[in-house]
Amino acid sequence: MRVYKLVRRFKAKYGMTIAFNLRKHSEVVESVIDKDEHVLYAFCGQKDDSHKMIFDTCVVALTNKRIIVGQKRVLWGYQVTTITPELFNDLKLNSGLLWGKIEIDTIKENLFISNLDNKSLDEIETNINRMMLEEKKKLRQ
Repeated sequence: MRVYKLVRRFKAKYGMTIAFNLRKHSEVVESVIDKDEHVLYAFCGQKDDSHKMIFDTCVVALTNKRIIVGQKRVLWGYQVTTITPELFNDLKLNSGLLWGKIEIDTIKENLFISNLDNKSLDEIETNINRMMLEEKKKLRQ
């Protein structure tokens, strides 16, 4: 349960982040990680554009291959979104009065993770950009 440990560390460090049911969401992410894939960083937040929606908690994991966003549904099922380096366009940070949010711009859609502790935005941005730059270098070779 490496993802869960990383998410718990993130949540302890950035306590203002609103997120629930982290173990179940982490299990969803762990279930889709390939054997040759390694988790580099993980965090939690709300998979939504609005700070008012607090029931769309998700776990985001950065691996050496992609970004994985996992959500365990309340009653049954789960949802997984993956972003590979060739689909990644841009990352936008938005710091508000109490919480921040990130927008991951891809070729197909924009993914929003909100209700993040404002203090976490720099760390998230650094980790996502570092991972994506490294993986895009590999694609060019």
